[in-house]
Amino acid sequence: MSRRNFMAALAAAVPILAAPHRLLAQSASARALSFTHTHTGERLAVEYFSGGAYLPDALTTVNHFLRDFRTDEVHTIDPGLLDLLHGLTGLTQTTRPFQVISGYRSAATNEMLRHKSEGVAAGSLHMKGLAIDIRLADVPLAKLRSAALAVGRGGVGYYPASDFVHVDTGRVRTW
Repeated sequence: MSRRNFMAALAAAVPILAAPHRLLAQSASARALSFTHTHTGERLAVEYFSGGAYLPDALTTVNHFLRDFRTDEVHTIDPGLLDLLHGLTGLTQTTRPFQVISGYRSAATNEMLRHKSEGVAAGSLHMKGLAIDIRLADVPLAKLRSAALAVGRGGVGYYPASDFVHVDTGRVRTW
């Protein structure tokens, strides 16, 4: 192994070695989320990860719950997005379900929304199952935004006038 390769491998390992043991131990712990959908009125409480693995039936249930409610199209939701939400649950210490404003959006729905309002991206990550717009009944919106920023994964959009925070598993950015 060259010195350059060794240094690159060492640099990649540093975050893992520096992580608190408590966080490493939690990685195999069960993970659950609860949701209410603001448009459909549906509710979901689901354990989506257990025994060190994602639960396929639970992910299928989440995919359906976060479907494009306008067209009823279902799309795969990134399990990393669920993990991000799970992290927000811990950081905010919420006791309430996530209120979902928008999960997956079909290309047709996204295009329609783009014509109705500003701020809807042509290449929205909602169309890839990588984004969700949320709020929590027991957490001020600014605190939810701060928690999402503290997670340090993906994009965080703050929409106080519309009363939601956008989170996604794309590149890190804010607006």
